[in-house]
Order: sequence, then structure tokens, then C-alpha cells
Amino acid sequence: MAAVVLAATRLLRGPGSWGGARLSGAALSNRFGAPACRQFSSGGAYPSIPLSSPLPGVPTPVFATVDGQEKFETKITTLDNGLRVASQNKFGQFCTVGILINSGSRYEAKYLSGIAHFLEKLAFSSTDRFGSKDEILLTLEKHGGICDCQTSRDTTMYAVSADSKGLDTVVGLLADVVLHPRLTDEELEMTRMAVQFELEDLNMRPDPEPLLTEMIHEAAYRGNTVGLHRFCPTENVAKIDREVLHSYLRNYYTPDRMVLAAVGVEHSLLVECARKYLLGTRPAWGSGKAVDVDRSVAQYTGGIVKLERDMSNVSLGPAPFPELTHIMIGLESCSFLEGDFIPFAVLNMMMGGGGSFSAGGPGKGMFTRLYLNVLNRHHWMYNATSYHHSYEDTGLLCIHASADPRQVREMVEIITKEFILMAGTVDEVELERAKTQLMSMLMMNLESRPVIFEDVGRQVLATCSRKLPQELCALIRNVKPEDIKRVASQMLRRKPAVAALGDLTDLPTYEHVQAALSSKDGRLPRTYRLFR
Repeated sequence: MAAVVLAATRLLRGPGSWGGARLSGAALSNRFGAPACRQFSSGGAYPSIPLSSPLPGVPTPVFATVDGQEKFETKITTLDNGLRVASQNKFGQFCTVGILINSGSRYEAKYLSGIAHFLEKLAFSSTDRFGSKDEILLTLEKHGGICDCQTSRDTTMYAVSADSKGLDTVVGLLADVVLHPRLTDEELEMTRMAVQFELEDLNMRPDPEPLLTEMIHEAAYRGNTVGLHRFCPTENVAKIDREVLHSYLRNYYTPDRMVLAAVGVEHSLLVECARKYLLGTRPAWGSGKAVDVDRSVAQYTGGIVKLERDMSNVSLGPAPFPELTHIMIGLESCSFLEGDFIPFAVLNMMMGGGGSFSAGGPGKGMFTRLYLNVLNRHHWMYNATSYHHSYEDTGLLCIHASADPRQVREMVEIITKEFILMAGTVDEVELERAKTQLMSMLMMNLESRPVIFEDVGRQVLATCSRKLPQELCALIRNVKPEDIKRVASQMLRRKPAVAALGDLTDLPTYEHVQAALSSKDGRLPRTYRLFR
């Protein structure tokens, strides 16, 4: 073994190890057919050419280019029956396709309240072509698909995400679900049970935000449009039947109120499928012309809605949950079609806020006003969050706060002061931070295909066009401190809307809240009691 190692060592050293002359690099190259050292492009071959200049003799590179219009443009086609078809190109194997309809609780003034809630629960049930919900789900499974239906105050959305190769099947299925539902007695009874359960859950859950949102809309738009009940009232659950639903569908599920939107498909194929399944189709409720469509414009009224409730036993587990009183104060902003919509969105982001136990940090809202001025200074407040609800003819900017029932009055005064400060000095740094955060949230959300689908569908439904993300970002960058001050000052001239939930013993009167929002400092009028 030692002899083998010694022989290998001598071979590597070359013939010079036996006393002869060592071979030069050229000789080694000639003998073994390989260069003694390797030449690198960064070495002596091009010694005087800087890295910023192209190398001589190297072909000019041809880089891939993307036509901005081809990549980002939302293509829109209107069919002969008025239905709009909108698509957005996006690379990938899967697509999201759906039908959005101008239909929701705001259109139920002449009907039993709760129809949109019922239709949401009845979605993707049996149709003329599919005998049951299971058949629909099995059909979608063949294309790796999932389905969902959501209703809001002004829009109903049926959506499917599936493999792009199954586009024809998906559009046909959507058309059948929307236009040819059977609405059997068994399905209606199951829906009544589901709605009843959801109403009970709404009143029992520890998080009161959905219930407060319902209450603040009722207070702000009393008895009209977006102030109508989004959830079906308990007394109407047993009254809604097939005839009531067909009467509503006949007026609001018409082609001119619909958009077929898709992300991740070719526009020409989508239009072809739309013509095949949605053009000249007779719906299950007949083809009579819509004659009773509600075109009411939202009327902001302001006001207060109170719900006295024992909140001491809302904990879902063995650990007790602190008893809290929840207050939401709102003022009318503007619709999403107006130019001031962007300044209001920036203002809402600047207010921010959240729960007192948020795990957020820099960039997650901890530098917003409701954290810095409220939650960081008042340890007894459990929540202070800003919300902005916007519709095609109105809007509502709200602040939700929660605290111990004994500190309700102080909590309300803190919130009214924050509303007054909105129309005060706006720091350039906080404004830039709010604008950057808003643009960041916009762009991050639009990374998701279903979010792009909803954005395309809602914009085309409302305006027959779509503002691209870069256009929205440009509008956000153009917001100035004086814009924030102007829109806030306009908002403060309106009557407030107030929603209150829990122990309301120490709740200030509506007139006192209104006086505080009309004052210079946001303070509530002083009250004096002879006996406590």
C-alpha cells in the first residue's frame, strides 16, 4: 500500500522528482492536452474594459419585453342582451370566473327584508341540469374547482376557481346556478335552518363587529337603501318562499345588471362561452320584463341605534371574557365614484387602529393615530378601529371603540376628539406613511387571483370600466395634507350616526355626541348630578 501512495505522489510531482528538469506549463499542456491555467473573462483577457461597458465581440443580448397594454388591460365586451363580459389576463394553470349582479339588501324596500341573505345560502343548490349540490361539487372536482357565493348590501357574487381548461363547463354551471335554480321545498327548509342558526350566532359571538356594522348602517340611513337589514330578520325567516324569491329575481337578476368576470382566461374564449350559455336563455322565473326596480339614492339621516345587552357571559371557553360596552360613531363620507374617495381612503388608513393586544409592529398599523393617541395612552380601552364603507352613492367613515361599561362616557369623548383632530394639522410623515401603507395593501391584495377577479367585476359593474392599480397608486400619491383637512371638515358638518351595544347606563345622549362633534375640541357637554 505504501508503494502505491509513493508512486502516486511521484506521478503528481512530475519527472523533476527523479532529479530531471521540471516541465513548463506549455510542456504540460502539450503532454496532457489541457491548459495549465484557466483564463477568466474578468482576468487578463479584457484588462482595461470597465464592468459598465459591453464586452467586444459579444453578441448584443435580446431581452424579453412585455407590452403593458397586453398584460394589464382589462378587456370588456357587452353582449346584445346588455350583459358585460370582462377579463384580466394572468399566467397560471387556474382561473377564477364568476357572475356579479347589482342585487343586495339595499334593493329590498318593496320586498320582505332578508331575500339576499336567503339567496346567498341557496346558491349552488340543485338546478335544471344538476340534481343536487353534490352533483355540482363533483362536476367542479373534475377540474379541481371550488365555488362560493357572497352577498353585500349592493352586490351578489357567484364565483368559481378551477382549471382553465374547464372554462366551458364552469361558465355553463354558473349560468345554470344563477338563472335556473330549482328552489325546492327541501332546500328552502334547509336554508331557513341555516339562516336561523346564523342569526343566533350573530347575537352570541364575542366579536360584535358584524352586528355593530349592521346597527351603524341602520342608524345612518334609517329605513332606506344601505340602511335596510343585510341579515334576514327573525320574523321573516318563515315568510320567504319560492314565489317571493321569484318575484325579486325577475326584477334584479336581469342581464343588464350582470357582469361575467374572469381572471386567467382568454377573453375571446370567455365571450364565446357567455354567448353560448347567457345569451337568449330563459330563466326559471320567466322572461318577463323587469318593471319594479328600485333606483332610490341613499339618504343619509344620522341617528342612534342602541341595544342593551348583558355582555358579561360572551366567553366561548372556560376563561372569562371581560364585560365590555361597544360604541361605533360614524359620519357620512362619499361614494367610490367621487374624486374624494381616495383622500377618505388615506384618512381611514391614517386613523388605523385595532385591538389593544395586537401583535402588530412597524408597518402593521402601530403608528396610526388610534394607536398613538388612544390605545397607547388609555390602557383601559380594548379596541379603537377605523372603518370606511363606500357605495356607489354614499359612504360612511366609522370608529369602533370598546371599554369597561364604567368608562363609556370617557371613551366616547376620546373618540369625538379624534374626529375633531382629523380636520386639524396633518403631519407630512404620517401622511406619507398612510399613503405608502395604502398602496402596499392595494398591491399585495392584488397578488391574489380571486381578489383581482372581485376588483375587475365590481369596477366594471359600477362604472363599465376599470382603473388599473398604477392609476390608483398615482391618485394616492397625489393626496395632499389640505385634501385630508378639506374632506374631514366637510364630513364633520354632518349629523353623526351612533351604534351602542352592551351596558349603556353611562352612555352620553345623542345630542351630547352631536354637540361634541360640532365643538372645537370634541369635548362632551358637562353634566351635573345631585345624586350618584
